[in-house]
Amino acid sequence: MPFERYSLDAFRGDPKKHPLIERGWERRQVITIIFALLFYSATAILLLGLAVRIRTYAKTPAPLKIPTTPAPTSKGGVVLRLLREVVLFKSLFKANKWIWLFGWVFHFALLIVLLRHLRYFTEPVWFWVAMMQDLAVYAGFAMVAGLIGLWVRRMVVPRVRYISAPSDHLMLVLIIGIGVSGLVMKYIMHTDIIALKAFFLGLMYFDWQPLPEDPVLLIHLGLVALLMIIFPFSKLLHAPGIFFSPTLNQVDNPREKRHLAEWAARLEASEGGGG
Repeated sequence: MPFERYSLDAFRGDPKKHPLIERGWERRQVITIIFALLFYSATAILLLGLAVRIRTYAKTPAPLKIPTTPAPTSKGGVVLRLLREVVLFKSLFKANKWIWLFGWVFHFALLIVLLRHLRYFTEPVWFWVAMMQDLAVYAGFAMVAGLIGLWVRRMVVPRVRYISAPSDHLMLVLIIGIGVSGLVMKYIMHTDIIALKAFFLGLMYFDWQPLPEDPVLLIHLGLVALLMIIFPFSKLLHAPGIFFSPTLNQVDNPREKRHLAEWAARLEASEGGGG
């Protein structure tokens, strides 16, 4: 179906003269304004929060060589090690196979689902995004299944249940809610995806378009915005944080490249001068 851009004339003049807003045009206008401002705010908080956190991680000193052994002895080896951790979850696989299974399925499926949603922000849709649409539908089910497995683990395993905070459960419920509401729109309560795409493209180009007022869609978008807002302040920040972990990103060369703190260097210099 070709993409058709809705006109902001839908918000002007006599509503009875416009076929898209014969009923409830004022309510749709208010909903559109609320969600437009919500996503602008959520995007700003997400980007600014991530920038501040990443800057903090980058400036945090790591004075000691503490890579988890066996560790690579070259920068190339460190890159490969991080790649294995990010793509394959190697350490988690060694620690617990069931957690690895649920965690890897969830993260891989989430990546596919996110890439699928690029169709709402591009016109024309990139060819590789169009090719993966069918696969991404199954990824939605896999994402929810992986999340449920991780949540059951938090409730069933005693030692994990003991250290789990309420925020851990709420975060899982939030992401499960996003996945389930998306699947409901796909298979049960359909929404106008053409109008939805027009809304998001309108946000990108500062040319707001009417947002469909389907309840499930509004719940889905509200949960997504909430996740964007709390992401920079939550445990989910392990996504960028893993690249700054000194146990993973350090080269194992303590003898070849000895770290010397400033105060220790001054002490050595003073002792050497005195001797």
